[in-house]
Amino acid sequence: MNKDEQNNLLHGIAGIFLRCFFLSVTLLLLWFVFYLAAGDWAYSIHSRWFEISRRDFDLINYYGMALIKICTILFFLFPYFSIKLVLLKKERNT
Repeated sequence: MNKDEQNNLLHGIAGIFLRCFFLSVTLLLLWFVFYLAAGDWAYSIHSRWFEISRRDFDLINYYGMALIKICTILFFLFPYFSIKLVLLKKERNT
């Protein structure tokens, strides 16, 4: 694999990471908007199925959103920046 192919591959992978990041942020925002708009309705549905208090339901949603945010940053944003730094270093060395 020559340098041009390697650079193209890294650019492609970086693009995939960036798209995954934006899709994850979109999912997180949709979850938040749904929780704000229909949180009471969602709680009434889930409280029929499970014996859960409103406080526990709120905590589950809060922790779920925090987990998604942390995973999005760790698995998509950091690798994207790492690849971009590698590409920047390669461009400076040539």
